[in-house]
Amino acid sequence: MRKPGPRAVPMAIGVAIATTLAANTAMLVERSLRPAETPSVTTAAPGQLVAAADGTGTDSVAPLAKRVEPQIMVIAKGRAALPGDLAAKVAKLKGVTGVAAADGARAKLAGKEVGIFGVDPSGFRNFTPAPTAEHDGLWRNIAAGDVAVSFVLGSDGGVELDSRVPVAGAAEIDKVRVGAVATMGIGDIDAVVSKTTAKRLGMVEDNVLIVAGADKDREKLAKAVRRLVGAKTGTVRTINPSFDFKGEASGGGYLSAREIKTAIDAGMTKLGVPYVWGGESDAEGGYDCSGLLQWAFAQAGIRLPRVAADQARTGPVVPFDQARVGDLLIWANDPTAPGRISHIALYLGGDKMLVAPRTGDVIKIQTVYFNGFRGAVRINRQAAAKAAG
Repeated sequence: MRKPGPRAVPMAIGVAIATTLAANTAMLVERSLRPAETPSVTTAAPGQLVAAADGTGTDSVAPLAKRVEPQIMVIAKGRAALPGDLAAKVAKLKGVTGVAAADGARAKLAGKEVGIFGVDPSGFRNFTPAPTAEHDGLWRNIAAGDVAVSFVLGSDGGVELDSRVPVAGAAEIDKVRVGAVATMGIGDIDAVVSKTTAKRLGMVEDNVLIVAGADKDREKLAKAVRRLVGAKTGTVRTINPSFDFKGEASGGGYLSAREIKTAIDAGMTKLGVPYVWGGESDAEGGYDCSGLLQWAFAQAGIRLPRVAADQARTGPVVPFDQARVGDLLIWANDPTAPGRISHIALYLGGDKMLVAPRTGDVIKIQTVYFNGFRGAVRINRQAAAKAAG
């Protein structure tokens, strides 16, 4: 589906119809809401996405306490841990409901570049989506040395449950069992291991803080955390930010017909190119769904964030019967993080979309399907730039 952008976990931490599409891109396209060419989608319950214990460890994990909503991520500058007393100081800020330390890095998992966290399973589970947080076996597997991969890395990236894969950080572990397929819902993190496993991978300890809050205004909390952290110590980012799209429209507005045509024309040049997890350029041999859209809109001078869940926040969501050519179509098929956007495509009109589907497939024009469909996103220039960081 996509790879972690450098903004979230820095490296130191680790086309035949093109001419018809150009005609009046702002015009609404009439169509019926009929499912067609629906691809196979993993519909397993979260419990079916956790491997049986392999008997190699008896590590206990504390029961789930109270789930909290992660809103802020603090990332240390350089290859260093955050100050040891920072978590306690952040926890005292108004509106903070929880703080968890993690070891963050970029790593190669089964040959794919991912953002990875090393965590204390007993505490970190409280910061994850309900289906993930509630499964005791998932966290016991992580504590025993397994890696949990995100739903999209498993379903689209082809990393299979109960397989054994190489994981390479500063150091490499030849074979780590995939003990769960479960999304953590935090930025671009697609893999989670225990702190013990993170140490074996050479990851810097406690270089990330995840801050939970009760205030709906995440940026307000982020400003308070920034003042406390200081620019020299770390970078502070909001997790899953929201935008006032109506307000943004007056300052930046929506895309012009020329910009949309340029993006579509660019995307069409990649027809037949392989889907590659994390791909965002020809140099990587292909593109994933969000990488393709980021690249295509960049050719029109429009900055999009890197991953599907963030691209879905670049404008208001409208129902399909109001979709226009150039809108982004979004799907939420992840049973471990209900509602989280896990797939995205570019609407071409006439019930057709340009899409990079999954590992083993190629970029193609496909009929829109509605299994897990959540709507169409009308890109707003300023909101897109904010989401891109």
